[in-house]
Amino acid sequence: MKILTRGLFALIITVVFQTQLFAEYLYKDEVIYNPKFTKEISILGNALYKKTGVSLRLLMLRELPQNTTMYAYEKSILKNFKEPTILLTFSEMNSQIDIEVNDNSLYKYFDKKQVLSPVTSYVQAFMMATFYARNWHEFIDMMTNVDGTILPLLGEKSKKKGTAEAKYSAAMFNGYLDIAQQIAKAKNVELGDGFDSNANQTSLFYVRLFFYGFVLYAIIMYIKRLIYKRKHKDDKQK
Repeated sequence: MKILTRGLFALIITVVFQTQLFAEYLYKDEVIYNPKFTKEISILGNALYKKTGVSLRLLMLRELPQNTTMYAYEKSILKNFKEPTILLTFSEMNSQIDIEVNDNSLYKYFDKKQVLSPVTSYVQAFMMATFYARNWHEFIDMMTNVDGTILPLLGEKSKKKGTAEAKYSAAMFNGYLDIAQQIAKAKNVELGDGFDSNANQTSLFYVRLFFYGFVLYAIIMYIKRLIYKRKHKDDKQK
């Protein structure tokens, strides 16, 4: 009986320890609730911390507390950590994503603007800058911030009802991995467990492919329209 009791106690301790480990880097999850996602974030976060001393934590919020800004919420969370900590936060209902740190020197290890960029290539950046930049400074800023790893995936429409969580997990893991890889590269270490490859760029390749296909289609339709107008203009003159 005592052996069974000890065994049960050991099992409970193990489960509690693993739950704490998995919850350490996925600091809060009110959106995904996927054990596989939680485990992957935890393995990556743990590898990054062991090899660089930097703690990268992810917050997945359903909605920000009322009358609280994203920045204020993140700062209140960051107060809980003494070690160098980077906080990647997503709020579904507020449609907001941000990255904050508890030590500004951490920004030298990764490019915040690049990670949060809404575009994935210079061609897409040029198109957006041409249409949306209000001045030359904004144009240059849009052109120099490309290769976004979160927003381009979040911007995709869910193909089926109820698949939003899969899109969220893919986008946020992509961004989390991007930050971790940049920190590891800056500190000249390897993360291991397959996290050093560029496999996370595969999904962005399809985003780029879709965008270029759309641009090419628009150009072809524009040219056809010009030819059509010119042809009918010549017919009228005859």
